[in-house]
Amino acid sequence: MEHSNITTALELPGKKIVKNFGLVRGITVRSRSIVGTLGGALHTLVGGNITIFTNLCEKTRQESFELMVKHAEEMGANAIIGVRYDANEVMSGVTEVLCYGTAVSVQ
Repeated sequence: MEHSNITTALELPGKKIVKNFGLVRGITVRSRSIVGTLGGALHTLVGGNITIFTNLCEKTRQESFELMVKHAEEMGANAIIGVRYDANEVMSGVTEVLCYGTAVSVQ
């Protein structure tokens, strides 16, 4: 699927939605490693961007995004509209990241 056909908007300018496949999602559940947790905790003493956590968050979001795209492609969609992310703490140190949207076919 072309990434230009994936948007947070509810339409794709210049394209017509011809079929709605419904909700698609990608979900990833991650935990911090003990090394990452200690490294992040030490970094908070210095301040600034905690790159250990930034990289973990980016990797997790990317993985959930890719799973959502795969789900849409399996349904036969060539576009996804209304894309959103959501995150919840499942338990201490374990976070769920959900990427979801509406799979559609556009011309």
